[in-house]
Amino acid sequence: MKELMKSSSLLDAIEHYRKSPKFHALVFKTQRDYVDQQRKICNTIVQDNTKLGDIKIGKLSLRHVSAAYDQWLLVGTRTANIRVSALSVVIKFAMQKEVIDRNATLGLTRKKDSIRSVRWSEAEITKFVDTARSASPEENPEYSNIAMICQLAYDLGQRIGDMRTLTWDKVNFAEKRIDYVQSKRGAEVHLLIPDSLLRMLQVQESYWGFQKYVCPKPNPFKGEYSAFGVQEISYIVSDIKQKAGLPSNLLAMDLRRSCITEMVEAGVDIAGIMQVSGHQNPQSVKPYLVNTFRGAAQALEKRTQYKQANLIKA
Repeated sequence: MKELMKSSSLLDAIEHYRKSPKFHALVFKTQRDYVDQQRKICNTIVQDNTKLGDIKIGKLSLRHVSAAYDQWLLVGTRTANIRVSALSVVIKFAMQKEVIDRNATLGLTRKKDSIRSVRWSEAEITKFVDTARSASPEENPEYSNIAMICQLAYDLGQRIGDMRTLTWDKVNFAEKRIDYVQSKRGAEVHLLIPDSLLRMLQVQESYWGFQKYVCPKPNPFKGEYSAFGVQEISYIVSDIKQKAGLPSNLLAMDLRRSCITEMVEAGVDIAGIMQVSGHQNPQSVKPYLVNTFRGAAQALEKRTQYKQANLIKA
């Protein structure tokens, strides 16, 4: 590979970055996300039919980034901001190598992504699972396994992506616990399995315990079972929701938020929530601290109890 220079293209700089120890130190999911987003970054047309990836790293300017950002916003605010971050890590890498001395993403005004607040109620997840399992696991193993993935995400407050790849060696039936390392941040979590979920897992093991995944795709490829893809889960969840008559705005990714928000409403402190969610920074939990009637009622009730207790003492 040629030496990275100011005259190197952004695409060349990305290839250098991907071969660096900094990139290889990232968890696999982050690596995969960067590769996907950086490919789309390079293919963005910014001026005179010129792709962003073809522009020399030393010539890359805020004007180029702004033009690309405006296009990315058409896909979505969150996606646009993710792409800016994926671009910025490459630019910072080139700066550390002393190839360039400025970051073309600085000065860009990023739009704020509205925090998603959609939640599943317990009644909705129950209806979803019951609909998916209206046929036996033998008759419709695909629906049954997707329902199990969703139940795990809701009951344990975990990401769908982690529950779809959960393996039996992480499940300890004797101690009623699941111990695994989350793919997004590499956080190690230790989760108590509720009795109702434990019973479901025991049934699940009776069907699928012969291979490694807790909820595999039912049709093996060349004798090997594999995990569902994220897009596959999205399609099947949408199909089950429609059959169950559930709101279309409920998404599989909302299940984790639903669990964490319920923990907030139950009065669980941030430290306890972080042990379940795997968040390593209290600031990351703040989006879940939504204002709810129940939460406000509990706070006012605690205040009233405190004042009454002090009046009695006086």
